[in-house]
Formats: sequence, C-alpha cells, structure tokens
Amino acid sequence: MDELKKQGLQKKLLASRLNYIKQLPGKIEKIEETWELLTDNPWNVERFQTFYRMVHTIAGSGGTFGLPELGDAARLLETTIKPQLESGEQPSDKERDNIILNLKHLIAISETSLQKTAEPTAKNVSKKTTVAKKSRQEKSLIYLVDNDEKNSKDLATQIDNYGYTVQTFSTLSKFNKAFQATVPTVIIMETQLPDGDGCKALSIIHKGQSQYIPTIFITKKSDLNTRLKTVKAGGRAFFNKPVNVTDLIDELDQIVDVNDSEPFRILIVDDSVSMAKYFSLILRDAGMDTVVVTDPLTVMEPLESFRPDLILMDLYMPGCSGLELARVIRQQSAFVSIPIVYLSGETDLKKQLAAMSLGGDDFLTKSIQAEHLVLSVTSRVKRTRTLRNFMIRDGLTGLYNHTQTKEFLDLEIERAKRDSRPMAFAMIDIDKFKLVNDTYGHPTGDLVIKSLSRLLKQRLRKTDLVGRYGGEEFAIILINTGAETAERIFNELRVAFAKIQHRFEDIVFSKTFSCGVAIYPGYEDGTAMNNAADAALYKAKDGGRNQVVFAKE
Repeated sequence: MDELKKQGLQKKLLASRLNYIKQLPGKIEKIEETWELLTDNPWNVERFQTFYRMVHTIAGSGGTFGLPELGDAARLLETTIKPQLESGEQPSDKERDNIILNLKHLIAISETSLQKTAEPTAKNVSKKTTVAKKSRQEKSLIYLVDNDEKNSKDLATQIDNYGYTVQTFSTLSKFNKAFQATVPTVIIMETQLPDGDGCKALSIIHKGQSQYIPTIFITKKSDLNTRLKTVKAGGRAFFNKPVNVTDLIDELDQIVDVNDSEPFRILIVDDSVSMAKYFSLILRDAGMDTVVVTDPLTVMEPLESFRPDLILMDLYMPGCSGLELARVIRQQSAFVSIPIVYLSGETDLKKQLAAMSLGGDDFLTKSIQAEHLVLSVTSRVKRTRTLRNFMIRDGLTGLYNHTQTKEFLDLEIERAKRDSRPMAFAMIDIDKFKLVNDTYGHPTGDLVIKSLSRLLKQRLRKTDLVGRYGGEEFAIILINTGAETAERIFNELRVAFAKIQHRFEDIVFSKTFSCGVAIYPGYEDGTAMNNAADAALYKAKDGGRNQVVFAKE
C-alpha cells in the first residue's frame, strides 16, 4: 500500500471511529432503558433478546473501534445474561443482581472510555504529502516504437481492434517526449531505431521509474545476444517480426490483467450500521465492491441483483438470526455455492462449529484487524472463483459455458421483467469456420476462436454476459440494451473482427461472423428468446453471411 493510499484509509477509519464514539452514549442509554423496561414490567422474552443483541454488538464493536476495555466489559455482561437467553427463563434475584452489577460496570467503562478519546486536533493529523506520479490516461495505453512505419501502422491497427489504445512513434526522441507527459501501461519497442538503441533507452527509463513498466521488444533478429540484451534492459517478452498478433495480445492481456480485473463482490449483512459501514470501508479500500444490508429480512433482492462472491454475516440479528438466514439462502439452488462467512462476537467454539454446520463456511470473531479481514475474505473468494470457473467456464476461451449461459439468460429475462427494461440476446457464428480447420488445422482454428472470444470480452461491458455456446458459436446477453444500441454494438464487433489478421506459418487470413439478435420484451422465457436469435442467425448466414439480423417478435 503506497503512502498516500495508506493515509487516506487511516483518515477514513478515524472518521468511522469518531462517528462510533459520538453514537456510543446513545447506544449505552438504550441498553440501560431496555433493562429498566424488563425489570419494571412483566418479563418479556423478546425484549430480553433485544437487550442481549445490543450488548453483544458492543462486545464485538468496542475492540474494533479502538475501545478494548469497553468491549471486555460488554463481553462480561454478555456472558452473564447468555444462560437466561438460552433457557428462556426469567433470571433469579441473584442472577438479576449480577446482571445489574455488570451493567453498571459497562456504563462506567463507557464513560471512562469517552473521557480518554478526545477528538484529535488538526495538529495531530498528518500533513505529509508526496508528489504524485504522472497519471495514465487509460489503463490500456500502449506506446509502440518502431521506425518501420508500415509495420507499426499495421500492428497498431491489429492491437486497437482488441480494445487497446495505441500511440506509435518512429524515433526515440518522439517517444521520450510523449513519455514525459504520460506514462503508458505497456511499451512495445524495436531494438534498433534511427536515433539510438532501444534496449539502452529502456534501461535508462526503467532506472528512473519507481514502478516497473512492462516492456515488449520486437525485432527481426532472434540470436541469443539480442535476446539477452532485451532481458538485461528489463524486457518482459520478445517477439520476432512479423509479430504473431494472437500471441502478442495474449501477452498484453496478462500484463493489463483484463480477464481478472473484476473486483470481488461482498454482501455484508449486519444489523449494526456502524459495524457494517466499517467492514465495507475496509473491503472497499482493498478494491472490493460491497453492498450493506442492515435488515436481514431484505437480503433476497441484493442477493439476486448483486450476485455476491461471498456473504459476510453477523450471527445475532433481530427478526432473523444468521443461522436461520443461512439456511434460507441454502434452500435455493442459485445460492448454494456462495460462501457464507460469519463475523460475530460469539466466542463459544461449539456455537461457532454449529453455525458452520448449518450453512456457514468460516467464522471470524469480532473484533478483527483490518488486514486479517481482507486476507480472510480474499483467500476464500479466490478459492471459490477458481473452483467455480472450472464448473461454469469454457476451457479454451474462459467464457461461460453452454449451461451457464442458458441459466444466465433465464435469470436476466426475469430481472428485465421485474425492472421493466430491455435486454438483447445474440447468437454469433464464425463464417465458414470448418474451412479453417480443414485448411490450417485445429490448432489454428482454436486461435481464431480465442481471437473472437478476446474481442468480445474486451469490447463489451463488464455487466454483459458472454458465453461459448459450442464449437464456433457464441452467445451474448446485453443488459438494459434496446434494439438500436444492440445493432450498433454488434455491427462494430463484426467490423472489428473482420479486420483482425490470423496467421498460419507465412499465410495471413481474416474471418467474419454472422449474428442473430432477439430483443426483450417480446419473449416469455429463455427458450423462446434463444430460438428466435438462433433463427435470425440462420437468416444472416443464408443471406450472405457477415451481417447482423434481428428476429421478429
């Protein structure tokens, strides 16, 4: 974590802590009032459960917000009242005396804690600043340096077809001037240029940068000495001219990390607003997307719309406990595989194990350090995504497989109905693909399929769903998209794919695709929409191929 980011997080955490401290007197007063209602009126089990939950929340949140003595005092009171909670019986006079004694201790500790936590003055807040590095205009900005202008132009056009932004330079002096203004994501450099040695120039640049800039060298030479020079200059990859664009794009994808850039989606379910916001702040700072639910009875809508990678859930909540909610979630096949991690102040090992046996996958205890929370969530989501990808993605392209694509289509139609918005579903087929396999072999055919899959992933939005339907067929779901926009998008994709050059030995060739599109509303379910798009695809192929045809409703 760089210094500026770390300072930013610390300020946010400090603000969160001050907000918690500001609200603490009201929380303690509410606990005291609830106990008075219990003692001044006939015994009420539900009110006692509310009393326990409030104490339990303070026990978990005190340490989290830097008040460990407060958390310990609340934990002591929680331990005192837990036997009555589990038995459902009214406490005896002796048990009442113990509860009152520990409640008074909690009130006293809260007052002491508040006295110790004076709001920091401006002089205590760090004013340290650092000079920001030159920002990149785009994540995918690439500088291509090559004095062979025809080769440079052709290569830039091919790379641009895959969604990257390419700027070309024929000399080192022009490149250096642009570099001083904007630092690119990747540099593609010829080893020998009219005004200098590309390897030496990159060596100097790498020494002057605090962060490594991935560099790919291109040249007609392939001897060991040339390759060694590029490695010493900090080269990540080496390609001989003419460059195989498919291999080059594979390397660029790995550098830019396009395929794995989707942030983790974490659904936080906790009736404590301050705790839920605190956990959300920590996870968002780590690059994750979060949705907070403070009423467990409203969890179904965000489960369906947000599609979380992991659910972070409190154990004790009003109206529905974490155990009960986990069992409800596990009853639905669509959510069976989502990890549920309990984050609670419960320290009883037997209860933790029981919670995990009833639908949970892990148990974290409040209070928890920010780094521990991030690491625990990250490791669990990474394992889950890896296992899930094996089940729902195609091995060659990394796109969703046939079965998963059909499931997504049904889900998105239901969502479009509920939200009263349009949706486009398209079937794409590479024209005369069998001829590629017969002429150049199946490995070359696989490269063509990968080229189209990569183009679709890079040109479409993250919210859109792309699947390999089988063979050379692809299926695409465009969320909240009408006919006019869909027509523009698919024609842009069609034109871009036709410009991509594929290579077999010394032979260069290009391919096209045909596309059939169905638009919702107009279809009752996924089967009807699928059949309509498939019929439109056949019309496109029968009508001469390399075109987009829309189905009639």
